[in-house]
Amino acid sequence: MRDSDFGLRRLHSLLGIIPIGLFLTQHLIINHFATQGVEAFNKASDFMGNLPFVLWLEWIVIYIPLMFHAFFGLYIAFTAKPNTNRYGTYRNWMFLLQRITGVILVVFIAWHIWQTRIQKALGADVNFDMMADILANPFMIAFYVLGVISATFHFANGFWSFLVTWGITQSPRSQRLSTYVMMGLFLVLSVIGIRAIFAFV
Repeated sequence: MRDSDFGLRRLHSLLGIIPIGLFLTQHLIINHFATQGVEAFNKASDFMGNLPFVLWLEWIVIYIPLMFHAFFGLYIAFTAKPNTNRYGTYRNWMFLLQRITGVILVVFIAWHIWQTRIQKALGADVNFDMMADILANPFMIAFYVLGVISATFHFANGFWSFLVTWGITQSPRSQRLSTYVMMGLFLVLSVIGIRAIFAFV
């Protein structure tokens, strides 16, 4: 691996946790307010949408890191050589699923941004009614469930890889323990995200 690739992969790994992973968690929690009703969700959404310097925050904290992570992630996905056929182990399958969910997420996130943020820029209100209209279509419900599960898996499994890449979990025992922790994180965030989706239906 070239030194430039090594540095880019480290940056790619870091951005997947900070700020993208933190934003994903916050975004799912805000959406989960929909389970408490229309007013609760709209209040939480309005608070986030009216933060000071929100446009700068979105670009610096979300869009620029997300674009780098997505595009470099696609490069990794299509140049990596998964060895699931030769070594059918759990971790090899996680490696493959990380690449698959990454590709799914590029499509899902682009579509989600089009349906929400770009529509807001064109004058629409991002509120409970907007999401209810989007999820009135059963196909969109399935698409959003797939997107949420892909996002929570990609984040949790990527977090596991981040801990290894940055030398935080070096021993087999610590890596095994972090596997269980990240499985729990994946399940918790998935439940939060899926409950939010069906709260709009």
